[in-house]
Amino acid sequence: MTNKNSIGLIEMGSIASGIQAADLMLKTSEVELMISRTICSGKYMTLISGDVAAVTSAVENAVNTIGFGVIDQFVIPNVHPTIFPAIAGHNNVQMLESLGIVESYSVASLIEAADAAVKAAKVQLVELRLAMALGGKAFFSVTGDVAAVTSAVEAGARIVSEKGLLVNKVVIANPRQELLSEMI
Repeated sequence: MTNKNSIGLIEMGSIASGIQAADLMLKTSEVELMISRTICSGKYMTLISGDVAAVTSAVENAVNTIGFGVIDQFVIPNVHPTIFPAIAGHNNVQMLESLGIVESYSVASLIEAADAAVKAAKVQLVELRLAMALGGKAFFSVTGDVAAVTSAVEAGARIVSEKGLLVNKVVIANPRQELLSEMI
């Protein structure tokens, strides 16, 4: 694969349809499988990466072929590079400045929101949690100065709100540092 700077995700309400969607995406396009698994509330998600044309084609083919059970989907071209390690559960945050959190009812809208947030302001992505032990919800957290965190949270929350899936958003100035060890 040439330029693997894009990601695509399909979030399904049916596990069987989710597995079928993953198989179709891999068979119909030159993409790499990042995550394909069940998530809380009996949903299934498949996340792929690759160049934008391949990812777009894979997501569209699966959604158009299956249709049944699609809860949410996205293709993010030129995804922010911090999204990849955050999805894998890795970060290198040593200290919390201000803390911003956006919480969503869907994994897809949350990843889109996290990408928008880190592109909107100079913040560090602390954590990206995707529906495991969360009742199907997802959230991300960022740190930085208060103004940057506020801008990032607003940008991310706007994406989730447009889909009607925002649970909550908060900005905490000067959070206690003990929170960091509980978050990562």
